[in-house]
Amino acid sequence: MTTTSRAILGGVVGTALLTLMMYVVAPAMTGHAMDIAGMLGSMMGGSWAVGMIVHGANGALVFPLIYAFFVVPRLPGATWFRGLVWGGVLWVLAQMIVLPMMGAGFFSAHAGRMRSAGASLLGHLIYGVALGMVVGAPQRECAVDDGKSMGVRV
Repeated sequence: MTTTSRAILGGVVGTALLTLMMYVVAPAMTGHAMDIAGMLGSMMGGSWAVGMIVHGANGALVFPLIYAFFVVPRLPGATWFRGLVWGGVLWVLAQMIVLPMMGAGFFSAHAGRMRSAGASLLGHLIYGVALGMVVGAPQRECAVDDGKSMGVRV
C-alpha cells in the first residue's frame, strides 16, 4: 500500500471517528452536538451537506496528505505520537483561526467555551492517533551489500 493510499485511508478512519465524536460523544460532554458541518456550511453560504463535504475532504484528503508527506518525515517518535501531535496542531489551528471565522470565537468562547474546546481537543487527538497508526512509519529502502546484494526493505 502506498503512502498516499495509507494517508487517505487513515484520514477516512480518523474523520469517521472525529465525526462520531462530534455528533454522539460531544453531546454527553457538552450538552449539545458540535455541528462543524452546519457551521462550515453556513460560513460558506451553503447547506449542512456542503459543510460535511468540506469537513470530509479536509479530514480525508488535505490534512492526511500534508501529514504523510511533510510531518511524518520531520517528526520523530512512535506513529501514534506523531499523529497525536498532528491532531493537537490541527486543534490549535481550528480554535485560533477556523472557529473565530465561523463566529464561535477564539477557543470556542461563543460556542460552549471550555467544554466545547475540550471535546474538540479530544476529537482531534483521536483523529490524529488514528491517522498516525494507519499511516505508520515512513518506509525506507536500503540495499544490504554483503556480496549477495538482496534489496531488503526496512
